[in-house]
Amino acid sequence: MGLTIAEKIIKNHLVEGEMIRGTEIALRIDQTLTQDATGTMAYIEFEAIGLPRVKTELSVAYIDHNTLQSGFENADDHLYIQSVAKKYGIRFSRPGNGICHQVHLERFGIPGKTLIGSDSHTPTGGGIGMLAMGAGGMDVAVAMGGGAYYITMPKMYKVNLTGKLSPWVSAKDVSLEILRILSVKGGVGAIIEWGGEGIKTLSVPERATITNMGTELGATTSIFPSDEITREFLKAQGREADYVPLESDADAVYDRIIDIDLSSLRPMLACPHSPDNIKSASELSEIKVDQVCVGSCTNSSLRDMLRVAAILKGKKIADSVSMSVSPGSKQVLSMLADCGALSDILASGARVLECACGPCIGMGFSPNSAGVSLRTFNRNFEGRSGTRDAGVYLVSPEVAAASALTGYITDPSELGDYPEIEMPEAFKVDDSAVLMPASAENAANIPIIRGPNIKEFPETEPLPDKISAKLTLKVGDNITTDHIMPAGAKILPYRSNIPHLSKFCFAVCDESFPERAKAAGNTVIVGGSNYGQGSSREHAALVPLYLGVRAVVAKSFARIHAANLINAGILPLTFVNADDYDKVEQDDELVIENAKGSLETGKFELYDVTKNIRIPLAGDFSSRQCGMLLAGGLLPYTKDN
Repeated sequence: MGLTIAEKIIKNHLVEGEMIRGTEIALRIDQTLTQDATGTMAYIEFEAIGLPRVKTELSVAYIDHNTLQSGFENADDHLYIQSVAKKYGIRFSRPGNGICHQVHLERFGIPGKTLIGSDSHTPTGGGIGMLAMGAGGMDVAVAMGGGAYYITMPKMYKVNLTGKLSPWVSAKDVSLEILRILSVKGGVGAIIEWGGEGIKTLSVPERATITNMGTELGATTSIFPSDEITREFLKAQGREADYVPLESDADAVYDRIIDIDLSSLRPMLACPHSPDNIKSASELSEIKVDQVCVGSCTNSSLRDMLRVAAILKGKKIADSVSMSVSPGSKQVLSMLADCGALSDILASGARVLECACGPCIGMGFSPNSAGVSLRTFNRNFEGRSGTRDAGVYLVSPEVAAASALTGYITDPSELGDYPEIEMPEAFKVDDSAVLMPASAENAANIPIIRGPNIKEFPETEPLPDKISAKLTLKVGDNITTDHIMPAGAKILPYRSNIPHLSKFCFAVCDESFPERAKAAGNTVIVGGSNYGQGSSREHAALVPLYLGVRAVVAKSFARIHAANLINAGILPLTFVNADDYDKVEQDDELVIENAKGSLETGKFELYDVTKNIRIPLAGDFSSRQCGMLLAGGLLPYTKDN
């Protein structure tokens, strides 16, 4: 039986387990990346492990999230990360050099390698044939120390592309189509491989858009073959030596096969407040637009920017529209300036922001009250933009630019002929903003710089045999990590200060939760399906840990968040019968007895003292995860082992 692309990479990196669907496997990790919103905690955790040097082939620390420096906090975090990187053997990408996924694709990604990053959109690297996965900061810290990365062996899905995209239709529309087919839960537990004759018409930046958006399916990762198109991209980056051909075997076996005819697609949008709420642009032409944002790790490549510039050239955006453009990297920005496309963008009335995540995580450029914002981003969760009552739509660069010109949601095909763009044969390479670490011989003399906002890792506790706690919060389906631990310019500066950050936990759902949780001492949260979808931010587990959350009971969990809960020593359990979710209410007193003894069997029981009812729960934990929970989380477990 042949192997898929992902199975080939897994086989070459397998250090524990067997490639049997649904069983735990451990992988050797070649590369890691962090960004500054998650990086401070990841490096605090790496320091706690006590190793003198990272052991990966390559680790890069990017500064791309907390770039607004309205106080000392973000600047202090940047200095801390820079000093840690210099001391421990990590490359440091300075603020302004670009978004981690865009820069990593351009300068560091290698087909066939494994990459984990403390950001959920790390699967962008699948656009050049990497097995690239988002992970919690603790998992990244362990991987930097030479430890394996553990996942459940995924199912394998294949998406066969046929035909060719029509003018005005883009890779973003391919992403929205697969979200329409599968939903935000449809990829859970699976790796999605893209193939078929249609992929030969897609450039690496287009492929990277698709693998980036695969995160919104809940997939473990997404991946394209490494072929001649990959070779040409790497050659243009001056990295042809990194090229490795990689494709699936003809007799590879997939758990599901989906066919998409590229020629049948039309411009689409994801409507508020979920990436799978899909409609066509032509259906929404009466909706007035207040704001348009182009950029993010999804659509900030040179190709995307040149397309937007060509549409805007010689025209003015509507008086009622505020538009921002964020190039994904210094390379992209520099090349836009050199060819004159940047001037075309500016002349249209758009504002050019720095090469950073910016508006995508609510770090500036928030919409007006109840505003309609069209964004070429990957998430439109409620409140993520920084404006709670805004209506955020996810769109392609073509729809974004067309709508900015008309002031209404616009099918770009109405603009007439599709403007041609010419991609350069070689990209402008300047890695001067990536600082190299000190040599191993000189590392001991490098001091670590810690500002007053950088606090210690919260204390964890070994799993008790009996958990007695109040149900302090009950939430519904598709609760995101943005619900649990919001982003935004007011909150992100405190990512390395868990005590202060805790004041904002679940603020989108219930502003009183932090105080009630602290008053309760020990507490339990109950959620619906797909609890913890979205970002990989481990703060969505560490802050509840600080507030006394001992267990989370849900109908189902998103992969990364469930792992982060275990890493933090919090027990994630699921209802055996989904209807039992309706039997418990906020403020009920709960007891989970024999918690330690139930780890091995996976059969737990929740006793609702208030209602005097017993509810069966399940917890599917590997022996390693059992050990982690008994030890109080991944860090104490790593130290003990």
